[in-house]
Amino acid sequence: MTPLSILELVRVTQETDARGALNNARDLAAHAEKLGYGRVWVAEHHNMAGIASAATSVVLAHLAEGTKTIRVGAGGIMLPNHAPFVIAEQFGTLARLFPGRIDLGLGRAPGTDQLTLHALRRPPEAADTFPQDVMELQAFLAPAAPNQRIQAVPAAGTEVPLWILGSSHFGAMLAGELGLPYAFASHFAPDHLISALEIYRSRFKPSEQLDRPYAMVGVNIVAAESDDKARRLATTQQMSFTNIFRGARGLSQPPIDDIESYWTPMEKAQAMRMLARSIIGSLDTVRKGMGALVEETGADELIVVSDVYEHSERLRSIELIAEAGGLPRTG
Repeated sequence: MTPLSILELVRVTQETDARGALNNARDLAAHAEKLGYGRVWVAEHHNMAGIASAATSVVLAHLAEGTKTIRVGAGGIMLPNHAPFVIAEQFGTLARLFPGRIDLGLGRAPGTDQLTLHALRRPPEAADTFPQDVMELQAFLAPAAPNQRIQAVPAAGTEVPLWILGSSHFGAMLAGELGLPYAFASHFAPDHLISALEIYRSRFKPSEQLDRPYAMVGVNIVAAESDDKARRLATTQQMSFTNIFRGARGLSQPPIDDIESYWTPMEKAQAMRMLARSIIGSLDTVRKGMGALVEETGADELIVVSDVYEHSERLRSIELIAEAGGLPRTG
């Protein structure tokens, strides 16, 4: 059985405000815990009306407070936007509040547009020091050395596990060199999935955190009682991706009967390239799709995006995905 986790988008919909999105995310995390999922992550996004996870560490505290055992983490923090010292303080605090349950995935992309990047007071060239920033952050989370003058309080000694996130070969090489677990974002950038995993595994050097490669693969999965129903539910995500190309990021939209009436042939080609690894269908269809993906990639874990509009339908989707993956229910 391959472990399954969830990447929670904290979607604000046309019928749910930001508070509702945050509460739905917390409810989904509690539901996922009972279904046997190993972790639930949220990602840092800024200046996006349809995503309520900008203050990522605060959102994680909200989710962790509503659960008991599931790991809660960032998938990820866009480190160039922040001083490593501050991120160490935030996630060290989370680790003190919820010991043994916090993950910290790190990305190099800004997670926003250039104008918002300026508002964050981080220069575009900040991404150039990403490897050094990762190591600095790791040092702040390690036990403090004698007479160490600068300590990230209360983070020192928490040793929050770090992950490298990526959608290209750069992250794969860095994760391998540093001996860290690697998560590939094939839920929106599938083109380099196989080659990135090969690079990561071939470059891997054992570290104090990890003695062998550990690769997690991101995948969009929408599950329902029938293939037709799942395909209809999946139109919500397809419209979201189409809107990205239109420069019209907004609130999550309810599913529609005919997606062909929504996008142009060019928009369809662009969106479907990004969504090429998606698995959409009934329990049996999802079971086969997940099995094929694990066999092809050798993934140690799958992290699932189930971008379904109605909260009740999304809960049902992750139930079916858990069943397809053979997860042992805990409640």
